[in-house]
Amino acid sequence: MSILVAGSLHLDVVLRAPHLPQLDETVAGSSVAYVFGGKGGNQAVAAARMGASVAFAGRIGKDAFGATLRDVLVSADVDIRQVQSDPGASGMSAAIVDDTGEYGAVIISEANQRIEPELIEIPPATQLVILQNEVPDAVNMAVARKARHAGASVWLNAAPARPLSQEMLAAVDLFIVNRVEAEFYADAVPDARTLTTLGSKGARHGTVTYPGIAVDVVSTHGAGDVFVGALAAQVVRGIPVADAIPFAQAAAALHVSMPVTARAALTRDRVDQFVADHASR
Repeated sequence: MSILVAGSLHLDVVLRAPHLPQLDETVAGSSVAYVFGGKGGNQAVAAARMGASVAFAGRIGKDAFGATLRDVLVSADVDIRQVQSDPGASGMSAAIVDDTGEYGAVIISEANQRIEPELIEIPPATQLVILQNEVPDAVNMAVARKARHAGASVWLNAAPARPLSQEMLAAVDLFIVNRVEAEFYADAVPDARTLTTLGSKGARHGTVTYPGIAVDVVSTHGAGDVFVGALAAQVVRGIPVADAIPFAQAAAALHVSMPVTARAALTRDRVDQFVADHASR
């Protein structure tokens, strides 16, 4: 496997309603969607759809949500042999989105908090291990140690931001953060090892800023994870991070401009064509 993603899996239940309910109020909604999620799962699927060989390590419950999460990984050709089975519930969230786009949500991590790091192995030929902060510190640290021992690079999408041990800081080759997280880690991580996503304004790697790509936005949900997955897929092909960033930006731009139900069709070929079309303008 070229990439191992170790991290979170959530099934998001998204409800549409005219407004968020007040205390003791019941509101009649208009639709419900079940959306594959968790930063770990999203990044694994994105990297696989961009052509990388990807394995995933995480944990799901023995419930219908867990079955759905497993099926999405399999459909994206992600190796799931290290997806652990938990007797309890799978990770999930429930979100209510109102007519203006504002939302409220509750996230329940459940099985993600019970990942057993001692069961996670670094597959042979793994070049890159990707971690996020949606699972316990102890899991990330254990996997990072194994990755270093195996000679694989380690990326940490340090979201949500939280204090990290000196050992963890030293084990990570690339920190991928947004603007808020970049401020949190400003005094802990050198610019040379930091890649900051800036939303519509682009990205910054070290001291170099990459301008954003203007598109009509349908939804920005999951754009950062597509960026990470696409970037990883390029890097394991032998492309330096600095040169891979424009491809990752193009993948994220396509993602946010596509209808949510069509995003499974986002492949390397579509991104390559988008890049070529954009360059010819």
